[in-house]
Amino acid sequence: MDKEKTVNNYFEFLAGVVSDDRFGKNVTYRRLLMHLHTIEFRWTIKDDSNRANDGVSMRWRFAQETGRERYYEEISECLAGPCTVLEMLVALAVKCEENIMDDPNYGNRTGQWFWKMITNLGLSTMYNNKFDKKIVNIVIEKFLDREYEPNGQGGLFVIPNCRKDLREVPIWQQLCWYLDNFS
Repeated sequence: MDKEKTVNNYFEFLAGVVSDDRFGKNVTYRRLLMHLHTIEFRWTIKDDSNRANDGVSMRWRFAQETGRERYYEEISECLAGPCTVLEMLVALAVKCEENIMDDPNYGNRTGQWFWKMITNLGLSTMYNNKFDKKIVNIVIEKFLDREYEPNGQGGLFVIPNCRKDLREVPIWQQLCWYLDNFS
């Protein structure tokens, strides 16, 4: 199995989950997504290890959705390594849509959840022509180190008037509280 081809196909798969037909031809976030795929997702709150596991599980989903389940062992070897920030974010958006917010009346909103997290991080202006690796690194380091505001500003989910400091709350719980604002 060609490792480089598998790695590239996997990246295209992840990008397609959240970006297919979302932006015009002149706006692309490819550089941002590629960079997020080079950064290891790390956590300080124990339960966030589940987010890393979900991210890594996207590799199996890739094998399934591309009809290569029987080659999963080889695919897994090609994609070996820790969960990346991109994998974690895509997996979280998928899990949000499929496990909590699925509604046929609205269609698949996986991309919406992903890009809302990108916006909350402050990275929505990082399309290819404006991409700044230094700024992205600073933003992601603040997120990973939980140096964002107590209400989540600068993190994945902003919850106005939140009674808890979101820097001390697992990502999944932050997501659930954030989604409570829609009900």
